[in-house]
Amino acid sequence: MFDGAFSPFHWLIVLAIALVVFGPKRVPEIGKNLGTAIRGFREALKGDETTPATPAAPRPAEPGAGPAGNEPKAQ
Repeated sequence: MFDGAFSPFHWLIVLAIALVVFGPKRVPEIGKNLGTAIRGFREALKGDETTPATPAAPRPAEPGAGPAGNEPKAQ
């Protein structure tokens, strides 16, 4: 059904339509921004794989809270 859906001729038509809609000055700018976004996304994915998951540092206990022996004494 979709045999040859992404042939070079189809991409040429898509590029021509984008040129008509956005103009010759905007098409390279849009391509550059799209490439930068994809590159940033890939770097973010790689960064997640290489960075080991570290647990969050424990917060210091507030006075009067928790079972650490800091409970306020009843009078």
